[in-house]
Amino acid sequence: MKNIFLYLTIVVFFSCNQKSESTISDPDQPKGYVNLTHPEWSKNASIYQLNTRQFSEEGTFKAAETQLPRLKNLGVDIVWFMPIHAIGEKNRKGNLGSPYAVRDYYSVNPEFGTLQDLKDFVNEAHKLGMYVILDWVANHTAWDNVLLKDHSDWYQKDYKGDFMPTPWWDWSDIIDLDFSKPEVRKYMTEALKYWVKEANIDGYRCDAAGFVPIEFWNNARQELDKIKPIFMLAEWESRDMHAEAFDMTYAWSWNEAIHQICMGEANVNKLYVYYSWNEKFFPKNIMRMTFTSNHDMNSWEGTMFEQFGDGLDAAIVLSVVGEGMPLIYNGQEAGNTKRLEFFEKDAIQWKEHYIGDLYKNLFALLKSNTALWHAKWGAKMIKVPNNYESKVLSFVRQNEKDKIFAVFNFSKEKKEINFKESLFKGNYIDFSTSEKVSINQNTKLTLEPWSYKVYIK
Repeated sequence: MKNIFLYLTIVVFFSCNQKSESTISDPDQPKGYVNLTHPEWSKNASIYQLNTRQFSEEGTFKAAETQLPRLKNLGVDIVWFMPIHAIGEKNRKGNLGSPYAVRDYYSVNPEFGTLQDLKDFVNEAHKLGMYVILDWVANHTAWDNVLLKDHSDWYQKDYKGDFMPTPWWDWSDIIDLDFSKPEVRKYMTEALKYWVKEANIDGYRCDAAGFVPIEFWNNARQELDKIKPIFMLAEWESRDMHAEAFDMTYAWSWNEAIHQICMGEANVNKLYVYYSWNEKFFPKNIMRMTFTSNHDMNSWEGTMFEQFGDGLDAAIVLSVVGEGMPLIYNGQEAGNTKRLEFFEKDAIQWKEHYIGDLYKNLFALLKSNTALWHAKWGAKMIKVPNNYESKVLSFVRQNEKDKIFAVFNFSKEKKEINFKESLFKGNYIDFSTSEKVSINQNTKLTLEPWSYKVYIK
């Protein structure tokens, strides 16, 4: 028996050793960076930011719910609510305060309605085939958050031992949580799970996500995915966000590049820098959010008309047909010309506007043309050389089924453009006119200042 036991021990040892050696990964083999699964419904989605306070005269979930059919008709897939929680009163800015100064993570701001009103909104959105994500402010709370009563030690302190707002920013109405404490992480994760379970929401847009440790987000994503497939958007611009936590990050650099080009402060080379980084530095199978406005930009930097001037239409079109998930900030589709107040009531004035029609047509194209889809489902942009490369952006996106050829004159002069190489050639439908167009090596395209052409195949 002793010999048999020794023999079995040796066999097991060598078997385990061989298995161990065989399962060691080859360090020279490429490894996938993204270790999360995007919800299938996000593959050709657009996203809409809803500022509940300003979205209607009533400023409520119930009033917003009546507009869901309109948003569905516009082509919106994901509705992103700005923070829905009760707002702090201590050190409040303005009369109504910032939604990003959260008083209780388990509350609903009575200004907007009740928990049941939120549930009703989510249920109606789901009936229409739409999805709802909530804005989540994990980095900081209001000065009178309910946690202060029993857990004041969960907050960061400055060198004087006082509660502290986020350093260097003018965020005097909030104080920072201390994520070095496991209790804070546990509490925040449970709060995130609560809204998915209780209100059946579909994910989160996470405010100042990079100010919170990435390992917290990685764990939170795992916990949330156990409940249902969710979608996570980080207000940040870094590739580590994409590994295990977030489906999408902000394309701030894209927005900055387009803004500077339209303001005459840069040329198209600024976009080449963005797209180069997007393709080479960021991992495959991710999403970036492209936008011409949001709540921060509109209130503090200017309306879309102020930000992009004559180049606005071209910027909007590029936000959809280029790589990235396009965002509408509420009111853009109505041609909103005012900077909405941030701490006061300032309802959007709704009206018909051509920009709404432009977005509707673009979103229809996004959904139907698989080359324009997101992450692993879509096709990358391939540069088409032209004779005005510092002024004119031209590219192709194509796969086995679909193709688009897009050209943008980001300058104040009319340009007669010809193209090099061969990828652009083909028979197309003009997006703007629905006319059939044949493009070959002899084609010369004349574009007015700040105009564009999108050809569909």
